[in-house]
Amino acid sequence: MRLAARLAALSALVLTAVSVGALPSSAVASSLPVASSAVASSAIASSDVASSAAVSSGVEVSSAVSAASSYAISSAAASSYAASSAVVTSYAVSSAIASSAVSSAISASAATSAPSVPLTGEVSGVSYTVSSTYTIYGDPVPTNPPSLATSPTAGEPPYNSGSGTEVGWQTLSISSYAFSSFPVVSPTPLPPVFPSYSPLYPPPVENSGSQIVPDFSDAWDVAFAKAEAFVSGLTLEQKVNITTGEYQEPILCVGNIAPVADWPGLCLQDSPLGVRDTDFNTLFPAGITVAATFNRTMMRLRGLEMGQEFRGKGVNVALGPMMNMGRVAQGGRNWEGFGTDAFLSGEAAYETVLGLQSVGVQACAKHYVDYEQEYKRTQESSNVDDRTQHEIYQKPFLRAVMAGSASVMCSYNMINDTYACENDRTLNQLLKGEIGFRGYVMSDWGAQMSTLSAVAGLDMTMAGGIHLSTPDGGSWWGPNLTAFVDNGTISMARMDDMATRIMAGYYLLGQDNNYPNVSFNASSLYDTVHDKHIDVQADHYKLVREIGGAGAVLLKNTDGALPLNKPRSIILVGSDAGNGAMGANGYSDRGGDDGILGVGWGSGTANYPYLVSPAAAIQERARLDGSSLTNWYLDWDTEGAASAVEQVDVAIVFVNSDSGEGYITVDGNWGDRDNLTLWHNADNLIQAVAAANNNTIVVAHSVGPSIIDSWAENPNVTGIIWANVAGQEAGNAITDVLYGAVNPSGRLPYTIAKALEDYGVFLILGGDNDTILSIPYTEGLFYDYRRFDQYNITPRYEFGFGLSYTTFEYYNLAVSVLPQYDPTDLALEAAWEAGVPTPQGEGSSTAFWLHRPYVQVQFEVQNTGALAGTEIPQVYVHFPTGSGEPPSLLKGFDAIYLEPGEVQTVTITIPRYELSIWDIIAQGWSKPEGSFTLSVGASSRDFRLTGPIPI
Repeated sequence: MRLAARLAALSALVLTAVSVGALPSSAVASSLPVASSAVASSAIASSDVASSAAVSSGVEVSSAVSAASSYAISSAAASSYAASSAVVTSYAVSSAIASSAVSSAISASAATSAPSVPLTGEVSGVSYTVSSTYTIYGDPVPTNPPSLATSPTAGEPPYNSGSGTEVGWQTLSISSYAFSSFPVVSPTPLPPVFPSYSPLYPPPVENSGSQIVPDFSDAWDVAFAKAEAFVSGLTLEQKVNITTGEYQEPILCVGNIAPVADWPGLCLQDSPLGVRDTDFNTLFPAGITVAATFNRTMMRLRGLEMGQEFRGKGVNVALGPMMNMGRVAQGGRNWEGFGTDAFLSGEAAYETVLGLQSVGVQACAKHYVDYEQEYKRTQESSNVDDRTQHEIYQKPFLRAVMAGSASVMCSYNMINDTYACENDRTLNQLLKGEIGFRGYVMSDWGAQMSTLSAVAGLDMTMAGGIHLSTPDGGSWWGPNLTAFVDNGTISMARMDDMATRIMAGYYLLGQDNNYPNVSFNASSLYDTVHDKHIDVQADHYKLVREIGGAGAVLLKNTDGALPLNKPRSIILVGSDAGNGAMGANGYSDRGGDDGILGVGWGSGTANYPYLVSPAAAIQERARLDGSSLTNWYLDWDTEGAASAVEQVDVAIVFVNSDSGEGYITVDGNWGDRDNLTLWHNADNLIQAVAAANNNTIVVAHSVGPSIIDSWAENPNVTGIIWANVAGQEAGNAITDVLYGAVNPSGRLPYTIAKALEDYGVFLILGGDNDTILSIPYTEGLFYDYRRFDQYNITPRYEFGFGLSYTTFEYYNLAVSVLPQYDPTDLALEAAWEAGVPTPQGEGSSTAFWLHRPYVQVQFEVQNTGALAGTEIPQVYVHFPTGSGEPPSLLKGFDAIYLEPGEVQTVTITIPRYELSIWDIIAQGWSKPEGSFTLSVGASSRDFRLTGPIPI
């Protein structure tokens, strides 16, 4: 069955299984605090900063453009924009200014209401003195780091000097903190492009990118009305319990919120590729593999089927998707995410969230933000400039929020000297303010650093205790949070906001309506009381196999060596071809590399129900073809391997490279990869086999890029397939590709370099137990293919590259601006056209007019080969000279299946958001001055059509 048909069938099943409440009446909606109706779908407030920026730049704006200032949230709403009225004044300042969690302005403002007599107390082993003063450890609040790819210069703050260590981190002063709720945007739906939707009934998926921008505000309004009604009847202690993880044994899920009143609580469970620590579940292909498909339908289906399994086990919150950006090629958890490009990662996150939540499971977008290495992940500061933050690292989270994600997980690291889970800039100002996120923020497990993280935007602490290893060591929240609310340090308004956001996520997904109970014990598969061993697999293995095949990237194919056509003799070389000696689940959290690699290691994994090895799958095919099949699994005996492959028609060498989360060390790799070589003596093994057999095919199951230059151009290596990490059907998936049952269409979601040094961004190592590492992101926007293009570095294989068993041609490019029928936002659109940065305010970066289809790109693709296949056309925008952008940026893609000779017209649209750059002064999105062009092609360096963008 074709993917689109399967998605429709699955959606129909979901609709019958999930029941939701009615859409809100006008009375319900009007009971919530709303922004002025003048803001309409723009959902933003104008600002003096934006106006002054326009004047100083000498831009002449027509009266229609000037009218944009009337699209403003009322002054009362604007003043309550952030954690307090005082913080709004610092919103337009650089990202680093407010990185001390809450700016000094708010502390000064709140000091007048602080207790005149210091309050002291010790609750659950945590001592505090509540007064209007408190020591701030570390450097002074830094100024804005350098943007783009510039190097540090004299006078810039020491944390960004590249010295490698930090003195300490910024933290909150203990004082009394006022809180006003974020204003709720009241957009005007504009069908058919901006219609009202529920996350339970998302818009249909389109491989070229949806023409619909779904409006989930009505569904959020209903959820908040229910949540506010529920929370209003709770005691303070009950509200605190909703926000504090149940960290004392016994617990059933990896994260638990205890029942409150007649509410059953929440079960939070890993992982981004399946239900962790249970049985009769599916282990899906990793995020990096589905990203390599460049296929939105597969991304949506994977999210939907994972959601069905989480729901079937009684999990309320699925801890995924994961959208770290692969900044460092050696990063241990890169395989959990969707690659190195912000657009691709954002689209994959968007479709995954829509799929997960369509069955009533809450998604959790993680890890927010700038968490790009495992080494000292709790003792490092990622020092990121404001423009880079907006254009790369924040972008996938923006898309997850636009998909309606119920929750976001903050990360372990610091951002500009402030821990991510108590960072006012990233949590309050950017996520809840600028992006307009209405859900709740939870900490990663043990990532909370203080009770006052509540003031900075944290809503839920996980797993609840201060220390993961000592659950009886108390909690930053629990009784401590109760005490801080009682003594006025944290306001009751903020406490209500935290609990309400959490409950709103619950109601948003209809979990108050016959949601299944938890049916497993993540701590023990042998719990005969709670673990019901419910089988949730259905036929999900089919999609696993399809994604595994579609995500395999054909890198080399000399003289039609592939697909295989009934070879008389085959030998499989390398331990990756077979099963591990300890079985698929022999290593805890997959923390070992023995046999076929289907996934990396860490909390982002699941238990295999089974694992198909390449040897098992190829053996089935060899029997049908009458082929002779032998194997050699001794990776280090290269002489024996060379002898074994002589006189064999085809030698297939299976190799891999592994990585994972830093709490597990494998073969000396502490999560991150020590280097980018393939494992198990792979380079020597390949060269030995190729020296003895002139038809050597290499298959790499890899968590990321590897350096393969020592053998990639060897003429006896006739084929290379980069198979990523494909999950439980890995063997069947690669066999489908080897034999042509699947014509490969995968594309690299990262760059494979010729040398490690070419990447220009590396792990930051060193230090002792107390060292806090400084990780300056001085490369700015220029890493992975953006760096290679900027500095004319030739890669081994570029981002977006991938071959097929057939050929494709491109014709007839046409680029036009779509007609706009939205009088509400005419002034904002005209201002943007004139180069005026977008105004600031609630939801300003997710405003409908900024994301609606704007430029249309049409072209034709023809299959000019002899075999049917899928092509992945990619659209790259070239920004004007002087804009500071990389030479080429991915802004669109499609996946089209074509029979031989068939021609198809492809239509891809680009919104204004994707044609904008972040203005760090005005704090808005602007269209840079100059001429835009775009190219359409098969990779980031294989352009077939090029033309101007008429804007």
